[in-house]
Order: sequence, then structure tokens, then C-alpha cells
Amino acid sequence: MGAPHIRGAARATLTGLASLSLLTGVALASMPQAEAATQAAGQTVRSNPYSPSYQHPYRHGAVPTIQRNAKMKSWTAQHPAAAAATGTQTLSYGGGVDGIGVQSGHSKVYLVFYGSQWGTQGTDGNGDATFSGDPDGAAPVAQEMFKDIGTGNERWSADLTQWCDGPNVTTGATSCPSNANFIPYQSGGVLSGVWYDNSAASPSAATGHQLGAEAVKAAGHFGNTTAASNRDAYYVVLSPHNTNPDSYQGNYCAWHDWNGDTTLTGGAVSSSYGDIAFSNQPYNMDSGAGCGVGFVNSPGTLDGWTMTLGHEWQEMMSDQNPAGGWTNHTGSSYDGQENADECAWLSPGTTGGAANVTMGTGTFAEQASWSNDTNSCAMSHAIVGGGSGGGTLTNGTFETGSLSSWTTSGTASASASAAHGGSYGALVGSSSPTSTSSVSQSFAAPSGTSKVSFWYNVTCPDTVTYDWATATLQDTTAGTTTTLLAKTCTQGAGWKQVSGTVTAGHNYTLTLTNKDDNYAGDATYTYYDDVTVS
Repeated sequence: MGAPHIRGAARATLTGLASLSLLTGVALASMPQAEAATQAAGQTVRSNPYSPSYQHPYRHGAVPTIQRNAKMKSWTAQHPAAAAATGTQTLSYGGGVDGIGVQSGHSKVYLVFYGSQWGTQGTDGNGDATFSGDPDGAAPVAQEMFKDIGTGNERWSADLTQWCDGPNVTTGATSCPSNANFIPYQSGGVLSGVWYDNSAASPSAATGHQLGAEAVKAAGHFGNTTAASNRDAYYVVLSPHNTNPDSYQGNYCAWHDWNGDTTLTGGAVSSSYGDIAFSNQPYNMDSGAGCGVGFVNSPGTLDGWTMTLGHEWQEMMSDQNPAGGWTNHTGSSYDGQENADECAWLSPGTTGGAANVTMGTGTFAEQASWSNDTNSCAMSHAIVGGGSGGGTLTNGTFETGSLSSWTTSGTASASASAAHGGSYGALVGSSSPTSTSSVSQSFAAPSGTSKVSFWYNVTCPDTVTYDWATATLQDTTAGTTTTLLAKTCTQGAGWKQVSGTVTAGHNYTLTLTNKDDNYAGDATYTYYDDVTVS
């Protein structure tokens, strides 16, 4: 809950100023009373009265409606701030909250459909949850977007790889040292779970505390019952059509926070599962153009939906426990804002303007986010290859028991039978006839590395004319592709190691493929394991 309104003093001051129709260019009648009184008394205004976070500090990264955004900019133009020591949009590190600044591992996004008003649940052809109470078809699009982040060589999310946390990052730093814990490039998608909580109706206007409590409840549902399991988790609490969570309508479109924020309406939320990062994602199509319907496309019903989902995820990644991560501390008109706030509602076609982003299987309207290293609102960014996180290859040993971080096509799974070392490897293809299958991952080669390696074991009872294993390494920085493993068809040859050269700082996509001609009786499949960059 924000600071209390100034009541008696404000009224007395306003009474004495009743004859004034304008105050520093802003109509008194259109301003919050306490703010008008403060200005009338000649005091310094420390926050924009039109911001959705004004007197509601828990609304971190709140996306104002387009109309409110215009009022914020107008107010800012009439109240210029003192010159900042750094660029007015430069973000700096907040020192962490509970040791957490950014989400410096592979993000695990959980979508929580909050309340029985979502209606009857079904499943579409992509395996996504659908709901009868979802008139705009927003639910499956949210799922597809988070599945697609970090696939198809998209670089919209690569902007995040410049941010970091850890003991080597100084509070107030505006860039990251090479030995920081960087946000890695989120290869292979980030969606980790979907839950429909229809145990009760969602409140007509859920409080911040209720939304946080739902996120903690979801952590329990997904089995994330330790601080470690929630270190890289994020719970998107999606309220249903025709509800007004935290009185968003006409005010803002979404925000994010964490359970321990004492300013939440209703107070902080207790958690025995560690810190819980979550967002308030209203069914903001109900607000029409104010929350971005038609902002990029026509009719663009879900433009603002995907833009705000992306906005809050980007800000959670760079400021997981606000404001311990990267925010604006310059004292400028951007003071207190996060990376996506600084680029909100920039028109398509303008510098840093919103645009469609093509990912592995879909295209989604997104907005830019601020980039310190390019001093711009970036819709696309190189993967930063610094330090001990820096976007390097992850889950190369498949010991997660899954293909997380990898993009798959055809038939592929993590399997104990495919293990070269440890308990799991990647099984690409099948002992039953298939066609072409692959696993791939995009990564940046960190400083000090020069080699990528992997082990493979192919079972190919056919000939190389028809079936084979192969592997390629695409250097997306140099625009070249190398065949690491030429078409190979052997049986019983056992495990073999393959290595290739990488250049530190370059971005790569490694693709491990199995080709089967889908002919009965001689199915080909390949085990891949222990993929490393060194």
C-alpha cells in the first residue's frame, strides 16, 4: 500500500488557492489533491502523479495505458529534472534483495490461470490449454510465446544477456564485470508449466496480496517448495475476462513484483518456499486500445497482450526482486523505471518502436527494452558472451532429465538409454520408423573458450544413402556454417567424440540431427550426450 493521502493540510492549502485555475501548467482539478497541494507550497515533486505506481509502489514495471502514458509525458515535459550524472535512461544495479538481483539461470515461467471464470479447459492441436471463458483466445498465445522465446534465432530477448548480479557486481554499477553472474540467453523456450486454478472464482478486483498469495500457492502446486527451486521461477497470474485485478482498468495494463514486498495492498505474502517472483497479468484486451489492441497489427487484438507479457518478463529477468536489480537511479524523468518501462508505447516504425518478432514457430508483437551497452531501446541485440553465465550452452549433459534449453523437431527425448556419462542423454529419432529429427541450441562462446565438443552413438541398420546422423555448427556472428559430423551410418561402433572450433564472443547454433527414411524394419536413431563449450 502506498503512502497515505495528505488530507487536512492538502484541503487547507487548496482552499487558499481556489482562485487559481492552473498551477505550473497543470489544471488543479485534474491533479491528485495531495500533489497539487505539494506543488502549491513550492515543494519538490518526486514522482509523476499520473504514473500507475504513484502511491502504489508495489506496481513495479507497471505498463500505463496509452492515454495515461501521454499524461505522464506531458507532466514530465512541464517538470524537467536536473541533469543526470550519466545518461538519463542509464540503469544501474540495486545491490540485490535477499541476494537476488536478476534471474541468472534458465528462466522457468509458470502460467497460472486464476479463477473459475476462465471456464471449461480444453487442449488445442499444439498441446496448449484453452478455455471457454477466453473470448479472444489469449491463453494459447501466451503459452506459445513463452515456448518460443530463445528459439528460431530470435534476438529480442538477447538484450537481457547484458544484465547480471552476484558478489562481484558493485551497487550502483552501470555495466557488468566479466566475472559477474550474467543472464544467459534463454535457448529453447522458458515455459515450464500451466495450471488452471478453478478451485474458486477469481476476485472481481484482486488485491496485490491476493495475487501474490496465488503465486505462492502455484509454487506449491508445481512442487517448487524450496528457495533453490524458485530462484529462477516466475509465476504469471492471469486473471479472467471481465475482472479488474488491482483496479487496472483505465489505469495500467500489467505489473510485476515479489511476495516479500511490504507495500503490496494487503501486505507482504508469507512464503515457506523462498522468494516468489510473480506478475499481475489482467485480461487487458478488455481495455481495448488503451492496453495496446491494434498497436502493431490490424486488428491486432492480442498485440498489447503479448507486449505486456513480454514487458513484465523482461523486467522480472533484469529486476527479479524489485528494486534489487537494474533500475533507473539518475534522478531524471525515468527515475525508478526498469528496462522495458523506458521503451513503453514507442510507435511501430520509430526508433526502438514496437514490432512483430518472429521466433521458432510463431510471430508475436513485442516492445523494445532499454540497453545500457547500446544506449538505446533495443528490439534486437547480440548475445553478450561475458563471464560465468553470459549465454553459454546449457543442459549439454541432459542431466535435467529433459531437453530443456534445446529446440526440438521430429522425434526427440531425454533418455537413460542415451547416456554417455551420467544418467541421461538425448535420443534423437526412435527404434520405430521416423523421419528427420533434431535438437538444437543457440549460445554465445564465453571468453576463454575455443572448442565445442559432443559424443554420439548412432544405430543405423541401413545405408548412408537413406539414413544417417549429422551435426552442424552455424556461426551467426560470421554468417558461416560448419559440418562437424558428416553424414554417418554405422551400427555397433559405439560412442565417438566430435569437436569443432569456436571464437569467443561469437554467437552459434549447434544442431544435432538424425535422419531416418521412415521405412519399416531398419529404423535409425542416434544418442547424443556431453555437449560442452571449453
